[in-house]
Amino acid sequence: MADYVYLVQMDIPAEMEEEFNRVYDTEHVPNILKAPGVHGCDRYRLESSNAEGMARYAAVYHIDSPETPSSDAWLAESEKGEWPTKIRPHTSNRSHSIFKRVG
Repeated sequence: MADYVYLVQMDIPAEMEEEFNRVYDTEHVPNILKAPGVHGCDRYRLESSNAEGMARYAAVYHIDSPETPSSDAWLAESEKGEWPTKIRPHTSNRSHSIFKRVG
């Protein structure tokens, strides 16, 4: 079990949602999971929130350390496939947060 999670949140235009989810599920996540220190990823779509402006999509990566998402291996995997050219430029309202397990 990983001691940290890396929470990535973002929005994508409605007309790109289908392609966004296809690329995220079939290319981006499988590539990121190849990076050392990454043990899994769960993806979510927002249903409700009391926070105004919350991004609609979230990915929760289970990682070994806060340094994992900035590692050379992670960065190399994140540049593969259609993600960097076809999807990433259309994302908005992005946030990146790292949480440490407390219980």
